Formats: sequence, C-alpha cells, structure tokens
Amino acid sequence: MEYGFTTAAYVVAAVLFILSLGGLSGQESAKRAVWYGIVGMALAVFATLVGPGSGLWLLSILLIAGGGVIGTYVAQRVQMTEMPQLVAAMHSLVGLAAVFVGFNADFTIGAVEAAHAAGEDVVGTFANLVAHKTPVEINILRVELFLGVFIGAVTFTGSVIAYGKLAGKVTSKAEKLPGGHMLNASAAVISVLCLIWYFNTGGLLPLIIMTAMALFIGYHLIMGIGGADMPVVVSMLNSYSGWAAAAIGFSLGNDLLIVVGALVGSSGAILSYIMCKAMNRSFISVILGGFGNTTGPAMEVEGEQVAIDAEGVASALNEADSVIIIPGYGMAVAQAQNAVSELTRKLRSNGKEVRFAIHPVAGRLPGHMNVLLAEAKVPYDIVMEMDEINEDFPDTDVAIVIGSNDIVNPAAQEDPNSPIAGMPVLECWKAKQVFVSKRGQGTGYSGIENPLFYKENTRMFFGDARESIDKLLGLID
Repeated sequence: MEYGFTTAAYVVAAVLFILSLGGLSGQESAKRAVWYGIVGMALAVFATLVGPGSGLWLLSILLIAGGGVIGTYVAQRVQMTEMPQLVAAMHSLVGLAAVFVGFNADFTIGAVEAAHAAGEDVVGTFANLVAHKTPVEINILRVELFLGVFIGAVTFTGSVIAYGKLAGKVTSKAEKLPGGHMLNASAAVISVLCLIWYFNTGGLLPLIIMTAMALFIGYHLIMGIGGADMPVVVSMLNSYSGWAAAAIGFSLGNDLLIVVGALVGSSGAILSYIMCKAMNRSFISVILGGFGNTTGPAMEVEGEQVAIDAEGVASALNEADSVIIIPGYGMAVAQAQNAVSELTRKLRSNGKEVRFAIHPVAGRLPGHMNVLLAEAKVPYDIVMEMDEINEDFPDTDVAIVIGSNDIVNPAAQEDPNSPIAGMPVLECWKAKQVFVSKRGQGTGYSGIENPLFYKENTRMFFGDARESIDKLLGLID
C-alpha cells in the first residue's frame, strides 16, 4: 500500500493512544480508555504489516500469534499482587527490544556503507532509507541509535532488578557496590567517551562497550534503591522504556514509535514526579541515593501492641457513624477486596458514612489500590485521595487499616531521624479508634517500625485480612 494509508493509520492510532492515556486518569473512563489503546495498537500493527516494506508475512503472523498466546497465558495466571513485578518485567522487554533494534540499525548502516564502497545495490526498506541519507544524516542516525541502545540497556537491567525486588527474589534493601556513585559516574563518563568514539568511527566496539556500561548502570542504580521507593522506580522505568522507544523510532524513521515513546516517556516522568512529591522526596535523591539515609538513630518505640478480636471490632463499627478504610498491599496479598467491598455495603446500608483513603504510593504500583477497589465494585465517589481526606480523620469514629504500614506511619512526622521523615502519610491515628488488620507484628516492606501499632487508641486485629473481614461480616447488625 501507499505511504498515505500507513501515515493516516498512524495518526489515528496516535490519537487513540492519547485518548487512552487521558481516560486512564479516571476510574469511570478507564475501561473505555483501555479499549482505545487496544484498537490503536491493533490499527498500528495492521498498518505496519500492510504498509511499505512489508514482508515475511508467515514469520510476522507466527510472532504475533506467539506473543498473543504468551500474553493471554500470563494475564490469566498473574494475580493482582503480582502486577508490579509483571509491569517491571514488561519494561525489561521494551528495553531489550530497543537494544536489539539499535544493534540491527548499526549493522544495516555498516552493510549500506560496505555496499556503497563495492558499488553494489542495497536491499530492504530501512537499508534504502539509510542509503539515501547524507553523511551528516548518517551521523545523526548513529547518535539516535546510540542513545536508544543506552537507554534500552539501562531499562533492561534496571527492570530485571526491580522485578527481583518486587518478587522477593532480590533483597529489598538499598545495596551498592564499594565506590557507590563513583562507579555509576565512571560508567556514564565511559559511555560519553564511547559516543564520541562511535560518532567518529562508526565501529561496533564502542557500541558494545557502551552497552556493557549501560547494563551496569541499570543494575547498580536499582540495586541502590530500597523497597519503599519501588513505586517511584516502576514509574521511572516506565519513562525510560518510553524514551528508549522514541529514540529507536527516530532511528527507524517511524513516526508512530516516536509519538508513542514520547507519550510513555513523558507520562512516566510526570508520574514519577507525583510519586516523589507524595513521598516528600526529590527524584534525584531517589534514583541516586536509595532509601533510608538518615543522620542519626531512629526514635525508639515504646509500649506494646494490644490485640482485639472480631467481636470488639464489630461492636465499634456498629456504634460508629463515620468509618475510613485504608487499604494497602496486605489487602491485595490476602485478596480481601471483595470482602471489604461487602463490609462497606453493609455499613452503608446501616446509614454509616464509609470512605476509603488512598495514599499515592499505596501498594507497590501507582494506582494499585484503586484498581483492586474498582475490581470489587466499590463506588468511585467514596474512594478519596490522601489530600482530600486527611483533614477528616479527627472527626472520624473508626479508621480501619488493612495491610498498610509505611503510609500510615506517624514516625514520618514525629521522628526526624526516621528513614521516611517528612513523607506525607495518612494521619489515621487522629481518629477516635484505629483498628489495624495485619498477619503479625512484623514491619512493612521497607522494614521500618511503626509507632501507630503502639498508640493508645490503636488495636491490632491479627490474622489473614480476608478471613478477618469475613468474620466481621457475620457480626455487623
């Protein structure tokens, strides 16, 4: 087909992707937004397959079918608690693809230059595109593919380590090799020198050395970031994968890849900024400093945790007029969202005001809790963000914390030496009564002790969250 059809299809696909991103900002429009994205991607793939330079139909169809089967299999097996590590794994594939495409583009440039030197013709759409470029344009192309490979390699190893941390296969603590930042800085300097070398010679060796340095940077950067910062890391890697795709789009001359990469890269960067702001952290401190750097010993927690049974919690809920529920990763692990939704329905049917308080970094993925609650059909209008509901805790009768730790930790405000000092948190301890549903007395993902569990108005409702909520359901009037 002519370029006109492909270009028009790419424009429509780009518009659909933009509508998809815009729709994902609200729970009510999220389902429609997902379909915009699906249709846009299907159109983009179809336009690419039938557009100029199309070929290898059998291989293309086999690869698409294979990817579809694998994707369906993974989607059916992965639980919501595993979504953060799945997203990290997908980012690693985007980074790896950028590396492969970059090296392929370099091989093509080399083949075209060799063909020109021998006075032979070149074969292939991309090869023909390269053959008609001026020497200046070839150098620009080399810089583009160099950047694409660099960002892709950083994204690949960084995402693999992020997956390991989220899946519990790699320690969640911030760990660096001896030398710390100097190692990263040295690898970055070597990469810049390789760029100059590659720009002047076009040789494969500087590209290989840079790739090795980028792989190390991705590994060492993410290893140096602690578990509590992983929501920022996930969105940051999302941004990296987008910029890698955009850089490769420039290399291939693919307008849609440039647009989509820029959308993903910029949206990921904005989300990373929002996450950092929610944690009172600077983006630079997160990606370079890791988590948990303090100037002195943390404040000792005094007192003891007081347990309560289901009858005690139910009695307080039956007498309460206002209830705020704070979900966390523990709710996802226990798959308690449907039980929580049923508890909410029963309390509201009894005339009680029930709302949910969502911290921007609750769970291990931005929006993790919102998705779980939407899945359980909790009404959108009672799901509130931290800034909307924090001032209401003093007037609340009961606050129920389900599997949350760091986002309700008062040490963020009370202890200047706490690793999360200054981080905005949900001030649930200001409610008249606080019930914390936890499996045991352990700390959260970041390993920080929580004074909330020891406060006079807090009672610990120990046990599996779903089983605990199920017990409450039978005791609510």
